[in-house]
Amino acid sequence: MITKVPGHLVAASAGRRLVLHAMHSVVDWLAFAIWEDGRLVRSLSLSPDGGIIENIGEPLPFELPYWAGDRPADIVPWPGEEEEPYALPFHPLDLGEDALRALCGFIQESRPEPDDVDADAIELYGFHVREPHGPDPAEQEAELRRAVEAMDPPRFYTLGPDGSLIERDSL
Repeated sequence: MITKVPGHLVAASAGRRLVLHAMHSVVDWLAFAIWEDGRLVRSLSLSPDGGIIENIGEPLPFELPYWAGDRPADIVPWPGEEEEPYALPFHPLDLGEDALRALCGFIQESRPEPDDVDADAIELYGFHVREPHGPDPAEQEAELRRAVEAMDPPRFYTLGPDGSLIERDSL
């Protein structure tokens, strides 16, 4: 469930808005949640197979057309298959794109609107999380280097005409 986000992440957002947004197109799953100053104000998770998994707080303005039935799922059946009614009144990924736009200012899959931020222009900064009382990173790196140096040289293979592996000298 969305509300199971680790407490230290919510605590780190004190005084700010924390947004979680996740979609999985293979299973038509959507989840989003919003915390304001560490307090959960909205959480929604749903998919056609699981139904409404979590629905906490009042729907946000961008959700209202979906819940009112103004944005029904437009499902096209595979050729030769009968059309079965979609398990939800709207498509989660459509709502997910509108949620992404409303909460973050950009979209990933839909047609961009003039005011959308270009998602490809957003700079992401990397970080490395490590155990605060764990091993020293420099020592871990040195240990990895020693392990690699102790390995035999790589061996290269190609597939023979009968499907057997034939060792080669190099790539």
